[in-house]
Amino acid sequence: MYSVIDIESNGAPFRKESIIEIAVYKYDGHRIIDQFISLVNPERDITPFVQKLTQISPKMVRTAPKFHEIAKRIVEITEHTTLVGHNIEFDYRMLRQEFKRLGYEFKINTIDTIPLAKKLIPEAESYNLGKLVKSLGIPLVDQHRASGDAKATLELFKLLMIKDKDSEIIQQHHDEVNSKSYLNKIRDLTQDLPAEKGILYFQNREGEIIYSEFVDDLNKSSKNIFHSKSKRWVTVQEDVEQIQYELTGSDILAKLMMRTKGLKKKESLPFGLYHKSEKYFVDKITNQKVDKPLLKFKSFTQGIKAVSFINGRPELKEIKNLEQLITINKTDELWLSPGRILGEKSFLQFEKGKLIAYGFYELYTQIESLKKLSGLKINIDFPTEDLKNDLKMGLLRGDFEIIPTPLK
Repeated sequence: MYSVIDIESNGAPFRKESIIEIAVYKYDGHRIIDQFISLVNPERDITPFVQKLTQISPKMVRTAPKFHEIAKRIVEITEHTTLVGHNIEFDYRMLRQEFKRLGYEFKINTIDTIPLAKKLIPEAESYNLGKLVKSLGIPLVDQHRASGDAKATLELFKLLMIKDKDSEIIQQHHDEVNSKSYLNKIRDLTQDLPAEKGILYFQNREGEIIYSEFVDDLNKSSKNIFHSKSKRWVTVQEDVEQIQYELTGSDILAKLMMRTKGLKKKESLPFGLYHKSEKYFVDKITNQKVDKPLLKFKSFTQGIKAVSFINGRPELKEIKNLEQLITINKTDELWLSPGRILGEKSFLQFEKGKLIAYGFYELYTQIESLKKLSGLKINIDFPTEDLKNDLKMGLLRGDFEIIPTPLK
């Protein structure tokens, strides 16, 4: 029993997308025995590109059901089936993502028609759905709409099943995708990790944390660990049974959270920003014996990007203006910036120029007094002198809204 699916999304950034249309055809190997087709209200904007591609406008989805209203129907039609799609990982990820927002874990076996087509139709010039079905004489009505693409995928799947006379390839592919192999372990543990900054926690079968670290990209870093040939990672690769993570937002927030948890990442900043002859330049700090760097960087490339940013702001041509911009005032202040997730803000609290606390609050919360923050703030009881460079970089980029705090 198969459920052939196609999903259209609103075009938001990776892992932040929402479904705007879904089509599922339940197929018993001979005929369609059930189907579900619906527009979906994403409760978010639809990008102009997606509107043009799909011809689905915000007005069309305004009165459509929201995902939680169709979730039960999706479970019913896909239950006890194998989910089939052309690039099924996208459709499967979208479903897992939407169900996860509802607090529900959606799991199902999958088959992707792309690798099957590559094995069974090796002479095809393209495996893009539109071009492939056209070359095979399969009709595709309403391309880039869920129902049209799902129906074409179903017809393609029927053809592939005919070509695979002994069902060996489909069975083999099914086993490969769904077996408890090491590659599948990587897929299962990493598939829902966001490509964002955060703290990774690898746990063993007993729930013990066997590895934790702050990383710039949770998804990429976890996969790098699994694919590493270094002896350092062998035990972690074998013992990990679950991956948890905490989003941290900006570098400065990440470092503060790490230190609060007793985790400190060693960081090398060998390059510095300097100013001579009315020009900014980047050099290794060890090459500049006398001058102190205005800012420090992990890499030369990072420094060059900063120079380009500064040169794009004429008012910073004079070094005194740059120095003034990145100076941390010896006053009481609150620095506000985006938080870890949408709808959240963060704050840094300074007393006489010293960072003493940080925390997070909901976007709708009105910060009228320091007392209001007392239950939200996390006091800092560790040195923060080496974090000044991150604070200065944030000031340069304009990351913070700075509020004087004679508020009590």
